[in-house]
Amino acid sequence: MAREAVAEAVPLQAAVRPSAPGIPHRFRNYLALDDFEQAARRHLPRMIYGYVSGAVETGSGMREARQAFADLALLPRTLMDVAGRHQVRELFGRSYASPFGIAPLGGAAMVAYRADIALAGAARTAGVPMILSASSLIKLEEVQRENPDAWFQAYLAGHQPRIDALIDRVQAAGFGTLVVTADTPVPGNRENNIRSGFSMPLRITPKVALDSALHPRWLIGTVGRTFLHHGVPHFENMDAAQGPPMFSRDFVRNMNSRDQLAWRHVEAIRQRWKGKLVIKGLLAAADVRRARQIGADGVIISNHGGRQLDYALAPMRALPELRAEAEGMALMLDGGIRRGTDVLKALALGADFVFLGRPFLYAASLGGAPCVLHAIRLLSEEIHRDMALMGLRGLDEISPAMVRPMPGGR
Repeated sequence: MAREAVAEAVPLQAAVRPSAPGIPHRFRNYLALDDFEQAARRHLPRMIYGYVSGAVETGSGMREARQAFADLALLPRTLMDVAGRHQVRELFGRSYASPFGIAPLGGAAMVAYRADIALAGAARTAGVPMILSASSLIKLEEVQRENPDAWFQAYLAGHQPRIDALIDRVQAAGFGTLVVTADTPVPGNRENNIRSGFSMPLRITPKVALDSALHPRWLIGTVGRTFLHHGVPHFENMDAAQGPPMFSRDFVRNMNSRDQLAWRHVEAIRQRWKGKLVIKGLLAAADVRRARQIGADGVIISNHGGRQLDYALAPMRALPELRAEAEGMALMLDGGIRRGTDVLKALALGADFVFLGRPFLYAASLGGAPCVLHAIRLLSEEIHRDMALMGLRGLDEISPAMVRPMPGGR
């Protein structure tokens, strides 16, 4: 890492220390990312909490993503003089204060008021990347104004004119990185949503009305404020034009033809898109190889948080094989990360960067951008502390030799 890049990013790292003054008193009981989920479970209606926390069918994909980290032990070095350590990470020519970012979160603004703006603002302040979901309820142009360095993630139908029009809109808005999600040809079988009463489009049944009324802080603070200040939420970014309102049955039609999306469409995107191109949702080595061959700048290894294919391989278990196929592409990972030690394990086995989403959305629901920033601070501080305990001055010093299978693990 160039000395100038480190010097520039050190103030950003200092800004995300949880010990920094000015943390609102109401956040001080949140000591780890899991604490945000526990508090959000009480704050949110059952259907909304279940939408965020849930996975498909048996939940195996989500559990395995976590278990893959638990099955790995760390082998630290000692007496390494780690007083000058830093966690700056370079990605696509930009230095970030920490090696993690905020993953795309569909429908976030129905979980927390103006959530995409809160997430984008917190990411900008902390000096980490944030990816805006195509399923967001806030116009991509507004989010880009809040954070000019945000990335945009697209769900695409296999219809080139629709793709081209959206790409042109994203490019005109000023986004520099486009993320094409590849693992959603059809919606996953999220039985938990049916059981809790959640649906898309959202239907106001007696069960949903009662669930909402029993959570007045969310109902007034998120739904009420949204309707009062911004009207009926729409899916703003699935196509070049505004999409249907979140209560409309047209939402289903808006998802048609995703099962026709193919590599030929991604090749056409590569020709049209001038910025960085990332393919998200890959687990097979052959797909990473194909992404490299068509000129992608990076890939995100992901099983969609366990929300698409049940029993899909945990991203961490796929990581070593996919590292060998990346050959110069940025290799990123999301799924299952909750602690600083998780981040270090992923980097040790070959990830250049990691993303996580649910904890930051829970934080947004509890306290907007300041609470998201607190969550970022906590994870950054864990990494800072764990680097010292691992004997690391910089993240480039970590290696596969510092990670071992957990004795007795699977």
